[in-house]
Amino acid sequence: MSIKKVFIGNDHAGKDLKELIISYLKDNYSDIEVINLGTDSYESCDYPDYAKSVSLKVLENEDSIGVLICGTGIGMSIAANKIPGIRAALCYNSTAAKFARLHNNANVLCLGQRMIGIELAKDIIDTFIKTEFEKGRHLQRVNKIEYINKNDTQNINLKNLEEKSSEKSFKNLC
Repeated sequence: MSIKKVFIGNDHAGKDLKELIISYLKDNYSDIEVINLGTDSYESCDYPDYAKSVSLKVLENEDSIGVLICGTGIGMSIAANKIPGIRAALCYNSTAAKFARLHNNANVLCLGQRMIGIELAKDIIDTFIKTEFEKGRHLQRVNKIEYINKNDTQNINLKNLEEKSSEKSFKNLC
């Protein structure tokens, strides 16, 4: 698969790295369209909103990937991986990025602005973009992940979870 679009999102803690990455991608990948779905403000905001918007765009657009940036990348990764069809990988080095694509067919890259600098981020992004899914024995494993997403999560009893929740706000989330 040749990447044609990169959807990039961030919260307030990932704003600076996002801007540098967008500039880098536009300067070095003229054949890839870069779409900014993140905040352009330092005002505190909620990363799950950006993880969702980027993830949905990736699912809607074949030959695309997502890049999500927050302070550590952890929150974005957790949120994005809640969406069936998304395989978000938190990568702090290019080896992780390589195997995220090669073996796991990751379609979203998560980065932490507080964890890595721009030069390492560039290396990670280059690797993520240029590495293709190996398929073979890894295809069966990725298919099992998708099966879990589509089937096993339907068995969750939200009413039971609601009763166990100590927070009244849980009802508002469902």
